Amino acid sequence: MAITRHQRPQELTGVSTEEIANRFVARFRDRNADWHAFADAKLDGYRRAQHRFIGAGGSGKHSDTSVIPARGFTLSVMYVPPGEGNAAHTHEVEEVFFVLKGFLDVFVSDENDDIAWRRLGPWECISCPPGIIHGYVNKSLEPVYFQVMLGRSKPETMGYADDQLFEGRDSHLTQTEGGK
Repeated sequence: MAITRHQRPQELTGVSTEEIANRFVARFRDRNADWHAFADAKLDGYRRAQHRFIGAGGSGKHSDTSVIPARGFTLSVMYVPPGEGNAAHTHEVEEVFFVLKGFLDVFVSDENDDIAWRRLGPWECISCPPGIIHGYVNKSLEPVYFQVMLGRSKPETMGYADDQLFEGRDSHLTQTEGGK
């Protein structure tokens, strides 16, 4: 007989292993591509789709019962077509980009526009510390898939470096899903 060495969370006390397995498995085939997950995603050059696995769907804008509830981090898979990326931004927590398929050009920057670029391939990652300006562009000819993790179960909306994007950073929270 197995011995539990750590206490279950209160909400899982008395819950069967079948129900736990059903609640905490998320499959890619069940994810919906959210092309409106970010305020900048409606702009040419920043179009991308988020597939949320762990944490509030679409940066917290709606509830999706197929998404695993977050405890200490979020996890998504991003699909980025060639020539697209995201706007320079910061977070209050660490953000990790881990490339699964394709090539992704990532950057870190400071307020003086001192930018350092790196190209990441499959099974390579960058960890962006809190408060460091960062972002990415798919400069290749093929789409890229990569995993994104944020170090909080419900992080704040990203802090865009561009004033206009920052002012409208919550505009995507009221948009409906579907289409581009």
